[in-house]
Amino acid sequence: MAKTGKGGPRVTVKMCSTESPYRFTTTKNKRNTPKRLELKRYDPVIRGHALFREEK
Repeated sequence: MAKTGKGGPRVTVKMCSTESPYRFTTTKNKRNTPKRLELKRYDPVIRGHALFREEK
């Protein structure tokens, strides 16, 4: 298992769908991806794939 101690590069981020109010959380490594994350994932509200963007 990965360590989740304070001061590390891995942080928890909220991902928001661009097509519905559905949200989920994930982790990312700030050293490798300093910009905002964008992923295509399945959205259960619209029952299809949608673009998810990291929100602050």
